[in-house]
Amino acid sequence: MADSGRSAVLVHILVIALCLTAFGFAIAAERRRSTVPGSIVTDNSNTTYCIYDSDIATGYGVGAFLFLLSGQSLLMCVTKCMCFGRPLAPGGSRAWSIIYFASSWVTFAVAESCLIAGATKNAYHTKYRDMVYAGNWTCQSLRKGVFIAGAVFVVFTMILDVYFYMYYTKATSQAVKNISKTNPSVGMTGYA
Repeated sequence: MADSGRSAVLVHILVIALCLTAFGFAIAAERRRSTVPGSIVTDNSNTTYCIYDSDIATGYGVGAFLFLLSGQSLLMCVTKCMCFGRPLAPGGSRAWSIIYFASSWVTFAVAESCLIAGATKNAYHTKYRDMVYAGNWTCQSLRKGVFIAGAVFVVFTMILDVYFYMYYTKATSQAVKNISKTNPSVGMTGYA
């Protein structure tokens, strides 16, 4: 029993560390996103494109995406996505673990969407060129707060993951105790 307690603490520490790293990368991406609208440049082949000041936010956004994905994947592998592992004992712990499981997936999806959308939009601004045939061309910058929204949902996901795993381990340990304490309901006495 003490061994499963240590492994639960290790899983908590790893999930928290991965989520906090994703949070840090999301904050760094927000601080390093291209803020100054790009300048319009036309080269020798008459291709018009925008030049932006920063490209590092794309890497930070992808890093945050991957760290959060790693944390969620680790937790789902350990719990076997609540589908293939040990049975959960009926009761409050099982109900809360199901609620936290569903909620963590919702916040995870929102966080990943914000992070990858911000990284993609920033990469589009800073790496790719567009030919312009219209006379009215503007260089837009990434909207403020996209990576911050991802960072906020990373924190929500981390909190929900911690509570999910806490109630999941409680429900699985209650199921093991209930199984080991069962007595046969039919007496096995011999007839003589």
